[in-house]
Amino acid sequence: MNAPIKPGSKQDRDALRHSMTAAGCTAADIAVEMRTRYRMRPREAWRHARGWTLQEAADRISQASAKHPGDAVAADASLVGKWEKWPGPSARRPSTAVLLAMASAYGCQAAALLDLDDRQALPDTDLRALTSPQPEPEPEPYRASVPAFATPPSGPDLVRLAADESATWAQWAEASNVGDIAIEQLMAETRALAADYLVSDPIILLGRTRQLRDRTFSLLEGHQYPRQSADLYVAAGYLCGLLAWMSSDLGQLRDADTQGRTAWLCAELAGHNDLRAWVLSTRSKVAFWDGRLREAIAYARRGATCRPTGTVGVLLACQEADAWSELGAHDEAVTALARAKDARDAITDADDVGGLFSCQPARQENYAAAVHLRIGEPADALHAAEYATQLLAVQPVRAYGTEAQIHISRAAAHLATGEAEGALEALASVLALPPDHRLAPVTQRLHELTSGIGRRTSPGSAAVGLRAAVEDFCLDSAPRHLALSPGQGAA
Repeated sequence: MNAPIKPGSKQDRDALRHSMTAAGCTAADIAVEMRTRYRMRPREAWRHARGWTLQEAADRISQASAKHPGDAVAADASLVGKWEKWPGPSARRPSTAVLLAMASAYGCQAAALLDLDDRQALPDTDLRALTSPQPEPEPEPYRASVPAFATPPSGPDLVRLAADESATWAQWAEASNVGDIAIEQLMAETRALAADYLVSDPIILLGRTRQLRDRTFSLLEGHQYPRQSADLYVAAGYLCGLLAWMSSDLGQLRDADTQGRTAWLCAELAGHNDLRAWVLSTRSKVAFWDGRLREAIAYARRGATCRPTGTVGVLLACQEADAWSELGAHDEAVTALARAKDARDAITDADDVGGLFSCQPARQENYAAAVHLRIGEPADALHAAEYATQLLAVQPVRAYGTEAQIHISRAAAHLATGEAEGALEALASVLALPPDHRLAPVTQRLHELTSGIGRRTSPGSAAVGLRAAVEDFCLDSAPRHLALSPGQGAA
């Protein structure tokens, strides 16, 4: 049984720093928490907020001061410890040059390194110099400190210097700005976002996803073990993939493409095949709704070559069939639908994320219904749509977007057989969707449906009423509201 973590120990401090970093807290936030929780002096709190030992801090303070030769500081671990304790006993007062170099190393204002005791003990001239407004510095990147030699080292001195440099680098390499629990939490929050998107307001979810992506990017800009970097790239890739899918659903296809390219870079840097497949599925989706049907097919086929273990193989085959049907290629579309069934049988593992990044059977049948409609098989389309409705009823989460498209396929199948009344009944729940849930794929599928209604229909017919209802629906939709709203900044 593991021993409990001792309050104030290095393990406790590291856990606090990792959890606060994962929660999006700044170094200043962490320093304040360190001071409050562990009753630290401000300079010590800032050092622990960065996760540095006394010697690592000394190296960085000396390095930062080297930019100002007249105020160069020769720091060592012992001195840093004494500067931190001042104005207490057995301490040494840090000079203005020391405090400025320390602030530069930690990436903060010099005033942030002082509390009331410090301010009362400092000479007025020093206090004014340290508390005057200054540009916000960035923490210094690490470089190993090299002792000054009158002549180039040789013999035992050279060997010892090389060993010291390696030991110093090892101390740096061993430190990490993120822990395994923090990474696990990032993935848990990513899964929650992917699940919530199926049932929640897309604009709100996009904002939350953007915030989590930014936290992940911030962690990647720090220092961690290679395996942790790979895990962070996986999280970042899925989050950018979510943003790509959401952007597409809101009709912003160019922005969706940008998110897709970044998601692909993350997948490549992580070397993660299932993520590669999901990113290519997302890019296929964006290309399809942008009218780039051959690209959509190419992305779907390329995704299948990643040999994914979860349900994305099913979705990729469905997307290929969708694009072929839009091109009017009957045989290719039917063959791709058959591959989707084979991919379902070949699933070997659960999806990493789930939610939006999962292809449940109802989603598969929704694609099948749309494909059969486009290749002139309305009876098969109606059968697939009705089967999809039955499957949705037993799913733990009913995705409103998928459900709406299933009903649209039912309505289109009824129209194809001259049953306009049946089409109106099938669309009743779709037309009742709140505006925030009226996403681009739904409005575009409705436009496809009404474009097939003959223009010679009598004025009082159900078909004309259906066309008018669809026009009103699309005018009050999420993509239209987004297009008409003032810019709020890119995601």
